[in-house]
Amino acid sequence: MGKVYIFDHPLIQHKTALMRDKNCSVKDFRDFVREIASLMTFEATRDLPLKKVEIETPMAKAEFNVLEGEDVAIVPILRAGLGMVDGMLDLIPNAKVGHIGLYRDPVTHEPHEYYCKLPNDIEKRRIFVVDPMLATGGSAVDAITQIKARGGENIAFMCLIAAPEGIEFLQAHHPDVDIYIAAKDEYLNENKYIVPGLGDAGDRIFGTK
Repeated sequence: MGKVYIFDHPLIQHKTALMRDKNCSVKDFRDFVREIASLMTFEATRDLPLKKVEIETPMAKAEFNVLEGEDVAIVPILRAGLGMVDGMLDLIPNAKVGHIGLYRDPVTHEPHEYYCKLPNDIEKRRIFVVDPMLATGGSAVDAITQIKARGGENIAFMCLIAAPEGIEFLQAHHPDVDIYIAAKDEYLNENKYIVPGLGDAGDRIFGTK
């Protein structure tokens, strides 16, 4: 069973709280998304494998740990997931980036795929599927299903805000996937928005609210 990690780091809690403010500007909101994603990546990559290499310092030669290989793929769910990518690339600059486009039916709230482009060696990579919100869980489940169908296996999901319903739904359909969350909220309202949440993350990132 995949694990659920809810971050308790003070910086993540602080920045997540500030971005919720309905008066937070587009620029500040976008910056918070990037910064929180970077902070979460620091912890979510804790299990990346290392190897020893010999490096000559100004004083002597010695062996040090470096990454065995930066075999990471970041797959944002369009469009809101794009806001998290640059913060992750700040720490993993050699990661490959795929894209999955989904939209939610305004009546049924079911996700529909309209685009999927992944690295051609996706089966070899540690994959982070990213989306700021985990509400119903439908988009996350569909995106991960599409990645698995194309050979991806080592998959984690990363979001900023999650509802209990979304966590449960994702675990039920992909129990092998670890979930990384900056903040777990209370519930979904009748329109399937997270409460207290922060509204529509895509609109707030791109200024289309």
